[in-house]
Amino acid sequence: MKSTRIVRAILSNYEGETPGVKANLNRMLMTGKLGGTGKMIILPVDQGFEHGPARSFAANPAAYDPHYHYQLAIDAGLNAYAAPLGMIEAGADTFAGQIPTILKVNSANSLMSDTAGRNQAITASVDDALRLGCAAIGFTIYPGSDMALDMFEEISAMREEAAAKGVASVIWSYPRGESLSKDGETAIDVAAYAAQIAALLGAHVIKIKLSTDHLELGEARKVYEAQGIDVATQTARVRHCMEAAFAGRRIVVFSGGAKKGESSVYDDARAIRDGGGNGSIIGRNTFQRPRDEALEMLGKLVEIYRGKA
Repeated sequence: MKSTRIVRAILSNYEGETPGVKANLNRMLMTGKLGGTGKMIILPVDQGFEHGPARSFAANPAAYDPHYHYQLAIDAGLNAYAAPLGMIEAGADTFAGQIPTILKVNSANSLMSDTAGRNQAITASVDDALRLGCAAIGFTIYPGSDMALDMFEEISAMREEAAAKGVASVIWSYPRGESLSKDGETAIDVAAYAAQIAALLGAHVIKIKLSTDHLELGEARKVYEAQGIDVATQTARVRHCMEAAFAGRRIVVFSGGAKKGESSVYDDARAIRDGGGNGSIIGRNTFQRPRDEALEMLGKLVEIYRGKA
């Protein structure tokens, strides 16, 4: 698989990585309709674990079947498909080699009490990723949680093992927990901090949420105001988060969140593109729609990231 100049430039930013890791990053960057552009769209389907089956799939019952998501990602020409162990295993043989996969190696669930602490259980291993031919592992951290330091230590160890075995690491960096307000979970200062933490932990690909112009942290607010940091628009906030990801030297994709109107999804993608982000990791906004509508939406997103819409 020949790399484009754009992809080679991106890979050159990962100076300390093994050839195996770079090969797997190259696989993802060169796959699908956005292959070679430096932009990515990834389909993540871990919501059944996080939110439960009915909340995740009842709106489109075909999506209860793991094969549905593999086929959707392939037919839409996406860069990768991410899911927990059971869903990857359920289609790993049928779809082997047809699309890069990301094994989500930790998960939470909605059945735990609010007093349990914001944390995730490790549910798969690097060796599982190798066995299933995955390009990467995916791991969620919760900056702001009282359990965050444990999560940092867990991904630090797993990332070291994965890199030694040639597997890339994607970190879902989702601020939440005891130290943050609800608004703080998507505040721009917190989102940029989350991107920085993921980069410092060695993430090859960083997944964060789109942010609001809210400033959560008092000491950070002083700096934002004193330095005149522009956070007024979504494009500006994406640009600021890219600055926090080593001045854009790390691949950053932005999550789509709960299902919303098509125009909002497209506006988000344009802001990501114009702010220098690498793309979208979009789940519920696609697989909760009928297949033909999902394919149409994903096709439009490809056009947006190509600068044609």
